[in-house]
Amino acid sequence: MSDAGNQARTGAGKDQGPDVHPPKRIAEATTWKGEQKAGMDTPVLAVLAALAGVYIAFGGLFFLLAQAGADAMPYGAAQVLGGVVFSLGLILVLVGGAELFTGNTLMVVAWAEGRAGFTPVLHALGIAYVLNFLGSVAIALLAFWAGLHMAGDGAVGAAALRTAERKSGLGFGPALASGVAANMLVCLAVWLAFGARSAADKVLVIVPPITAFVALGLEHSVANMSLIPFGWLVKAGAAPEFWAAAGTDPGTYPALGFGGLVANLVPVTIGNLIGGVLVGAAYWFAYLRPKQASGR
Repeated sequence: MSDAGNQARTGAGKDQGPDVHPPKRIAEATTWKGEQKAGMDTPVLAVLAALAGVYIAFGGLFFLLAQAGADAMPYGAAQVLGGVVFSLGLILVLVGGAELFTGNTLMVVAWAEGRAGFTPVLHALGIAYVLNFLGSVAIALLAFWAGLHMAGDGAVGAAALRTAERKSGLGFGPALASGVAANMLVCLAVWLAFGARSAADKVLVIVPPITAFVALGLEHSVANMSLIPFGWLVKAGAAPEFWAAAGTDPGTYPALGFGGLVANLVPVTIGNLIGGVLVGAAYWFAYLRPKQASGR
C-alpha cells in the first residue's frame, strides 16, 4: 500500500496547516473508508446502521422541539435554529461511529477506484437503508410512548404534524429534486468530516452544511423515516386532550399516513442516491482519476 494510503488509514504523517486535510487527502481517505464499509461484516453493519437511524431520529426530535412555537419567530431564524440543532444527528453518526445510508453513497468513490465491488456496495447500502429505517421508527415509537408530543402544551406534537404533513404531501418531482440537493449537502458534510483532524474539527465542519439543508427545507430520506412516522403516530394515537391543547384536529392532515410515507421516501431516496453519487463522482474525477491515468 502507498504512503498516502497508510496515512489515510492511520492519520500518520499529518502536515502542519489548516484543521481540515486538503481535498486530495480526503479523497484518499474516502476511498479507504468506502472499501472498509463495503467489506464490513453484515451483523456489525446492521447494528451500526440501526444506531445511525436512532441518531438521526434524535436530531429530528431536537428539530421538532426547536420548531415548537416557531410561529413567534421570523421564518428564516426559526429554520436556521432547527438546522443547527438537527446537526446533532450527523455529529453522533460521524463522531460516535454509525452507518448512514445517505452518507454511505460516497462509497461510489471506492467503487470507481476499483477498491470495492458494485455488488458489495449495493449490499452495504441496502442493509444500511433497512436498518436506518428500523432504528428511526423505533425512536419515533419511543418518543410517542414517552408523550413527547404533549410537550409545550402540545406544541411539539403540532410541529410534528405540520412537518410530517408537508413532507407527505410533496409531489414526486419536487421531492426528487429536494432529495438530490439535500444529500449533496449531507455528503459535503461527511466529506469534510473525513478530512477533519479531531472530534472538535468534525463538529465544526458538519454543522454548516447540515444547517443549510434543514433550513432550506430539503428532503433527507433517513430523517423522514422518523419525522413522518412520529407525525403519523400523533395523528392516529394522540388523546383528545392533545388535540384540545394543540388547537387542531386529525382532519387537518389528510396526506399523513402509510401512503404519504411511501410517496415521500421513494422519490427522496432516489434523489439522495443521485446527490451522493454526484458529489463522490465529482471529487473522484478531480482528485483520483488523473492518478489512475498516469499509471499510479
